[in-house]
Amino acid sequence: MSPVSPTPIEITVNGVVRRRSVEPRTTLVDFLREDLGLTGTHVGCEHGICGACSVLLDGDPVRSCCMFAVQAAGSTVTTIEGLAPRGTLSKIQDAFCEMHVLQCGFCTPGMLIACHALVETNPQPDDAQIRDAIGGNLCRCTGYQQIVDAVKLATSPRYKVKGDPFERAARELIAEAPPVTGGAAGE
Repeated sequence: MSPVSPTPIEITVNGVVRRRSVEPRTTLVDFLREDLGLTGTHVGCEHGICGACSVLLDGDPVRSCCMFAVQAAGSTVTTIEGLAPRGTLSKIQDAFCEMHVLQCGFCTPGMLIACHALVETNPQPDDAQIRDAIGGNLCRCTGYQQIVDAVKLATSPRYKVKGDPFERAARELIAEAPPVTGGAAGE
């Protein structure tokens, strides 16, 4: 059996045009993780059931373990790393933090992709629409109510992104800390 020649592809990933040569059997998730170093997209069941590998392909959520990278050639792919500008959180990401959705974190990238895709097409989804949108993503930690609540929070007209949750937590700890009294160190 003769070796398979790599196929040149061009895919726009998170706004950056990426040109690579890949084996035709390379899955999109492996291309993202191994060739581009974008490890936020998780590999779960590798059968398209769990949703951990979900990405947006031309704006639509897809299971990146079930398609080949060559199938995405000429398309635009958005991964979890591309949902918000570097160093910031999208409204959905921020609301996930506010509602304490994150537990083990394995399903989180796929859930965020599914929720992001939903609110892009339906800025005011109801509970049933949210549950339908995340219905193909498996989570064993949170139960789904917190995820539904986070999407409702993020789509509330009055909701504003609070910022980095770690920075907020640090500020809250500093604000709650007793005042430092005394003189110079060692006194």
